[in-house]
Amino acid sequence: MVGFSASCSRPCCPAGFVRADEPIRIGAIFSVTGPASFLGEPERKYREDAGKRHQQIRRPPRRKVEIIVYDDETDATKAVTALDRLIKKDKVVAIIGPSTSGNTSRSCRRWRRRRSRWCRARRRKKIVQPTRPYVFKVVPSDILAVKKIFLHAKKAGISRIAILSASDGYGAGGREDMKELAPQMGIVIVADEVYGPKDTDMTAQLTKIKGTDAQAIVCWGTNPGPAVISRNACNSGSGRRST
Repeated sequence: MVGFSASCSRPCCPAGFVRADEPIRIGAIFSVTGPASFLGEPERKYREDAGKRHQQIRRPPRRKVEIIVYDDETDATKAVTALDRLIKKDKVVAIIGPSTSGNTSRSCRRWRRRRSRWCRARRRKKIVQPTRPYVFKVVPSDILAVKKIFLHAKKAGISRIAILSASDGYGAGGREDMKELAPQMGIVIVADEVYGPKDTDMTAQLTKIKGTDAQAIVCWGTNPGPAVISRNACNSGSGRRST
């Protein structure tokens, strides 16, 4: 786990969370490295840019804001370790992140009894359902994307699909949403396969799907899984459309 620290100036939290002579500390957990670095590294860079903009605020700050960033390396256990460190050692009043839904789901268990703010950038609806005090999500839920995919499928005359989802938190969330929404939209799921985020060959799952009457495959996961599936599908000549 790698830590980064930077400071900016902006009055943003009510008095009482920290002593007046201490900076307001905000924590962040990003996947700067690992499979989800395509999410975490831009998040870290944006945080740095935001810090520079805060420093340019013309009015004098009443209290300095310190932002402490940890890299969880796209590992759920390291995300929980970072969360504990931010709470117990760094004494932060709010946390942004982690970068992935799976890491967030693991971290949520540690956060439920805290009274600090937690702002999440991921899309899985279970992060905020049922409602958890002080936990917020700032992006649309996956079920909205699922609805768009199904509307596109129906418009293309597709009503029977196979779903191939990652076994991590993001994949599980998308799988749940697809299974929930399919009956309502006249979509029949004829195959339901799962793959591991680090799997390098999905030929077995695609072979099972090939034996069904699926008109299309919906893959729900992040890199490199979808790329592997597309390559395997082309090599196997599955003849299915993929999304």
